[in-house]
Parts: sequence; structure tokens; C-alpha cells
Amino acid sequence: RKFTEPQSPPDQPILRGLGWDIDSPHSGNRGELFPIGSYGHTGFTGTSMWIDPSTKTYVILLANSVHPAARPALTPLRAKVATITAAALGTAVEGVTLTGYNETFVNAGVHREVARNGATRTGLDVLVEEKFQPLQGKRIGLITNQTGVDRSGRRNVDLMLQAGVKVAALFSPEHSFEGNQDTSNIADTTDRATGIHIFSLYGASMRPSPASLRGLDALVFDIQDVGARFYTYQTTMFLCMEEAARAHVPFYVLDRPNPITGTRVEGPLLDAALVSNIGHFAGLPVRHGMTMGELARLFNAEAKVNADLTVIPMRDWRRGDWFDSTGLAWVNPSPNMRSLNAATLYPGLALLESSRDYSVGRGTDAPFEQIGAPFIGGRELAQRLDQREIPGVRVYPTMVGKVEGVRFVITNRELFDSIRLGLEVAAAIQALYPGKLDMTQDRKLIGSDDVIRRIGAGEDPRSIQQSLEDGVAEFVKRREPYLLYR
Repeated sequence: RKFTEPQSPPDQPILRGLGWDIDSPHSGNRGELFPIGSYGHTGFTGTSMWIDPSTKTYVILLANSVHPAARPALTPLRAKVATITAAALGTAVEGVTLTGYNETFVNAGVHREVARNGATRTGLDVLVEEKFQPLQGKRIGLITNQTGVDRSGRRNVDLMLQAGVKVAALFSPEHSFEGNQDTSNIADTTDRATGIHIFSLYGASMRPSPASLRGLDALVFDIQDVGARFYTYQTTMFLCMEEAARAHVPFYVLDRPNPITGTRVEGPLLDAALVSNIGHFAGLPVRHGMTMGELARLFNAEAKVNADLTVIPMRDWRRGDWFDSTGLAWVNPSPNMRSLNAATLYPGLALLESSRDYSVGRGTDAPFEQIGAPFIGGRELAQRLDQREIPGVRVYPTMVGKVEGVRFVITNRELFDSIRLGLEVAAAIQALYPGKLDMTQDRKLIGSDDVIRRIGAGEDPRSIQQSLEDGVAEFVKRREPYLLYR
């Protein structure tokens, strides 16, 4: 495997195995569709070979551009041949889509910039159009927060009451019903507009009590997530599903977009020993590429929750859509998640958030877009990270509150890999400031003791990232039966 896994020195931005090119300025013969992680080689006369083990595909070009006289370089032709070959495969490779707008294979087609102007209707919007027929005649417990609004910004609880649905109880996740608290032990309260009691699911327990479910005919979940494993709304949904199953109460999920697309899957899979309230399903990657409705289907079957589950799917949402392709208004899912840019960086930058004396910018003007610490020198850290030539992102020094740090600018979100960035940040801090970062405090966020060990041992982040691909590919196959959108 050393021939096809990165063996370049850690301080070099190019990626090569022993004799094979993986990702370098000379990787043009990969074309535009084969993923990083495939590998190849070129020859002086214009010959080239590229091999993609994930799709069991290889492209060989035989040429002679120097006989009988020198001709222009064949580099553009090599790239075109590889791209045409990958495109010609289409969906003929079982379980893999190499072409088209919606990529279902991890990292395939990452070189293309894609966007569209959609008019996504969330599960809530769909129910509004249907006059809430599935919920009529039922006493409802609604699990929601400030993100539970329709395309026009109207609250779900108000729309349900106006349609004649009996909302008997409200349940709120972390950050409270109004989404303005960044603390633990949130108390029960009352919705000021309707007078309905709000049971906090971020106080003494994240589970609804049997008493709070008594008399309910259904639980309805309607919360916008951000697409990262350690965002606690997924755990809230998981635990509520379990309690609904125990109480024999049907469970509905009103689906909403994954704001950072449903195509990209990245990062360590969660070790079973590290399951917690910031990751309750073993085997889930940090960036899972699923909607909450799809996750509910996955949890219900794979974790054997066995809830009476109904997902109300969205309309006009595609797996490749970023949030800014949906036509929906951004509502901060939590006090410090203030933009799509922050949500895109979040899966990588939050990996180290539990470390002592380490800031991800909470309470500043740009949380989750910058990091800082008393021991960081902003200029040297920014220089080191930029020298790594991390695809799709640039770094510059800044002040994070009263300490030095760095800020991140996404230059190409289709090329950007948030976990690669997180690993690079961890490795750079380990190298520049030995002993200052105790990653054992981040075990539940990173989710893999092996990854922590390898970072601590000074292994190249690119090697660590590539070693995760087999597990990620297995998860992509595992999630396939539960996907609702293409």
C-alpha cells in the first residue's frame, strides 16, 4: 500500500506514493472526474496511466510526441481522455455515479464548481400545502426551535394551530426553543405567543419523559441541522425516536436540507466506545451527507429503534445542493452558527473545540471561521497552513478576541474538504507548539482514538485522510437504502 498511499514528507504540499503520483501539479492525467485517492504516472513521450481503485477503472494512453520530431505537450489530451473515460462510465458502475450534478460517490467530481437556483420546499412547506392532513385529529408534541419556519418565515406551531392541529406540547433542543442560549441545563418554559408548555430536552435529560408523552398521538420533529455528526440535534432526534417507540407514539420528521450538501462524506467514523450526546450512532462519519429525515431512517433500521416513523420529504432538493441553492432563508441553527461559510468549515474546525485554552471564535464576529489560542502565533500558523496548499481554502493571521489566531477563507467549496483542514490544523499545532494541545479532550468530537494517535505521532494528515476512505466508502454503501433524494 505504500506505493499508492502518500509517502511525501509532511512539509511538502504534493502527494506522492512510492513511484505513483496521487495529487500534484503533474496530476493532469487524472482528468476532472476521478477522485483524489486514485493514482497514476506519466511518460516522457506523452504516455500516461491513471488507476482508480474505488471504481476499478484504469486509463492508459499510448503516444509518441517526440518522434520523428518534437510536438506540443500532450498534457491537455491526457486530461480529456481521463475525463471522457470517467464520463462514459456514467452509472454503469454499481453504486457509483461519476457524472451529472448529483454525485453519490465520495469525492467524485470534486473538481467541478456546481450551483443551481432551486425552490426547495421543506417537509413543513409540504404539509402546509396539504393542510396538515397527516396530523389532523391528533394531539401533537412538536420538537422544534427557531429554525422551524416555512418559506415565508412563519412558525410551524402557529401554522399547525391555524390549520386546526392540536399542538399539546412543545419540546426544545440545545440552545432553547428560541435558539438564543449557549449553555447547558436549560429549564422548561412556556411559549409566549401560544401559552403552550415547552419541555426542555437540554436540561436534566435529553430524552422526553414518559409523563411529557402521556396523551400524545404523535411526536413531530422539525429542526434545521448543519450536517455534522457532533451537532446535538441529531442526538435529540435519536433519543426522542427511542422514547416514542417505547411509548408507542408515532414519530414524524419534517425534512429539511443538509446545508453543506448530501454528496460529501468525510472524516473518521465514530468509535463505539466514544458514543455520547455529541454522537449517538457508532459508525457515523463527521460529515455524513444526509438529511435529518434520512438519518432518522438510518437510525430506525440500523440501531433497531423500531419507531413508527414517517418522514415528510422535501420537494425540489437535490443531493448536490448547498443551502444557497434552495431559495430558503438562513436562520441561525444555533447562536454561533451564523452563515453557510461557518457551517462548511464547522466539521473540520470543531474537531478540536474541547481542547483547553483553544477558541473556535465563539462570541466573536465570525465563530467557526477562525481559531485562536494564547500559544498560537498567527503569522507562523497561517504561513504553515498555506504552505500545505490545502485545496479550496486560504488562511490569514488575525486576532480572535485578545489572542492571536488565524481565519479561513473558502476559495472553492467543491474542492474543499473540511476534515482535511481539521487534520492539517491539528498537525500544524502539534508541530509548532508541542504539548500545547491535548487532543484526548477532543476524543468524542474526533470520534477515533486511532486518528488522535496518528496525529500525535506526526503522521502526514494526507495519509490519515486517505486511510479513512475505505471506512467512508463502506458508510456510503450502508446509507444507500435510507436516502430519499438523488
